[in-house]
Order: sequence, then structure tokens, then C-alpha cells
Amino acid sequence: MDSIGQQSLHDELLARLRKLIIDGEIKPGAKIPEKELCKCFGVSRTPLREAIKVLAAEGLVRLEPHRGAVVIEPTLEEIQECLPISSAIEALSGELACEHITDAEIAAIKTLHDKMMAAHKSGDQEAYTSHIAQIHKSIIAAAHNPLLSLIYDATYFRIGKARMGHTLPREIVEQALLDHEAIIQALASRDSKALGALLQKHVERLFQLYWEAQQKPPSNRSSPPV
Repeated sequence: MDSIGQQSLHDELLARLRKLIIDGEIKPGAKIPEKELCKCFGVSRTPLREAIKVLAAEGLVRLEPHRGAVVIEPTLEEIQECLPISSAIEALSGELACEHITDAEIAAIKTLHDKMMAAHKSGDQEAYTSHIAQIHKSIIAAAHNPLLSLIYDATYFRIGKARMGHTLPREIVEQALLDHEAIIQALASRDSKALGALLQKHVERLFQLYWEAQQKPPSNRSSPPV
């Protein structure tokens, strides 16, 4: 990792630290390695701890006495609580993206979709889930609304386990692929209402299936996540 310059130190440090958590580089339940991060970023502990305080206010980390900052580990109940927020954010992002997305951004998302399909067919689960995450994040980015992106990151961190870290029956995976085909078509035609509704329904269906799957024995979980 590159050292951070003095200009916009707080904002850049906060963004980098938040990304490490959102992307899972620092795992849920793990302590924030302050000494290591200070060395990697080339900063003192004072600005790092200021950034950690902001992340604590955002609900991404928890400050524990005698231990320091720890990345939160959402419970099933907390994941379920995120459903209406996450689905609403996805719907809004779809509507805004259709208003602001560029032709280049549409082409890039189509490319990610093609890579996702290819990874699914080849059985490359790691690439498959990575491309899914990139597609949704790219639609969020195409809304060109920084505040929406920030809120999305905070909720995505909490529900990432449900969206990317679980296996579901093959017929559910196939339905999810159909969802994504429809999502790409609505985005390409800039149909804001259709895309918003598709994204919201897609997320709500996934959460419901995830919740139901958690109540079943591990042997019933056999296919890649959606």
C-alpha cells in the first residue's frame, strides 16, 4: 500500500480504512491493526484513530476497552434489519443510474455481466461472486451520488455475508442469473422504473432465501451464491 500525502489526509485515510473493512481485508470480529496500518499508510496514530472514531460512528467498528477498535460482526437479526434499507438503496440507485449513466459505464457493466456468466459456466465461484459484487457496485457508482455510495457501503458490509458468502439450491441460482439478465436489459434501455423494481425484488428475494437457508442443515446448501 502507498503512503498517504498530507493533502486531504483525513478523507483519504478514512476512505482507505473503510475500504479495507468493506472489502473484507480486515475480517469481522478482528481488531484493527493500528501499528501495522500506520506503517503501511505512513501516518501517525492520531489521524488513524480519528478515522477509526468516524467508522465507529458509522457502525463499522466497535470501540472496546483494553482492546481497541474491532470490526463488527453482524448477527442474523441485524442482517434481516438491513433488508428494507438495502433493497431501497438498490432500487433508488437503479433509478438514478438510468438518469446519469454514460454509454461507457453501460458497456463496462455489460462486460462484467459477460464475465460473471462465463465464470458461472466454468464453475469459478470466486470470480463469479466477485463479478456480481462489481456489477452492483458499478450501478451504485453510475448513480453519481457520493452520499448514496457511502450509505450503500455501510449496508453492504452488513449484508455481504448473505449476498456473497452462502450457497443456495441451483434453481435459485438460475433465477438470480435471469434477474441479472433483466437488470442489464433495463439498464441498457435506461428504464429507471423497471430497473429500480428489478433490483429491489432481486435483493428481497435473495434475503428471504438466505434467511430460510440458515434454518436448514448444511447438507441442503449445495450451489454457488447468487
